[in-house]
Amino acid sequence: MLYAAVAVRAFRRYSTYTTATLAGIFTNSVFGVIICFSYRAVWTQSPHAGGYDVRDALTYAWLAQALIMVVGIWGGGATDDVADRIRTGDVAIDLYRPVSFLGWWLATDLGRAAYHLATRGVAPTVIGYLLFDLRSPSPLGAALFLVSVLLAVVVSFGLRMLVATATFWLLDAGGLREVLVMLGLVLSGLSVPLVLFPGWLHTLVMALPWAAFVQVPVDIWLGHRTGAGVAAGLGFQLGWGVVLLLCCALLLRLAERRVVVQGG
Repeated sequence: MLYAAVAVRAFRRYSTYTTATLAGIFTNSVFGVIICFSYRAVWTQSPHAGGYDVRDALTYAWLAQALIMVVGIWGGGATDDVADRIRTGDVAIDLYRPVSFLGWWLATDLGRAAYHLATRGVAPTVIGYLLFDLRSPSPLGAALFLVSVLLAVVVSFGLRMLVATATFWLLDAGGLREVLVMLGLVLSGLSVPLVLFPGWLHTLVMALPWAAFVQVPVDIWLGHRTGAGVAAGLGFQLGWGVVLLLCCALLLRLAERRVVVQGG
């Protein structure tokens, strides 16, 4: 119940940023249209590129835009708050709470993600359906897609928390944060669907945690993952989520033992 309350509080906090949300929906929709015309040109020349048809590609474009803020590809969210609290020393309060540090901030980030899913996730997708002939999932596919999005947020949180925790040693993890954003733009499939990567490069990018952000959830929506493929995709996301959270816990343990909190 505590973590649910923390998530609800985060949801309410982000719901106060109405103007930013509306501006974000507009921006995502504009980029969705632009990318769709680019993808249409590509798939007109190569009708089955990456195993997608043009309808798959257009759907991919809109879902990728819908997931940007939900998954936190641009960074931000609870982990930026953690980095700020480490710099000021306020993180000492968090570490003294009789609750899991990671659990508290993961719940906060899930609340943020839920808000963005309900707003910047749903609205651009609806606009995409109004403007283009997009592919719709089955009810089961839609449910599995939501599960995959939840796991994508956990994986993203793990990566972002690792960078935030590095602030204990680096004083300012802004540089690492920018590197993480750039990697996310390319390796998540946001810039280009990962199915277009050739040969061994495709195998490599699909094994990295960033593939959990966009490519895996969208493939489930499109029906390119069914049965064992869905289980493998969700297992891939769950595995990376567990590994990254364990790494975060280890890094926090080292920080608690060896680092004097800045500012306190």
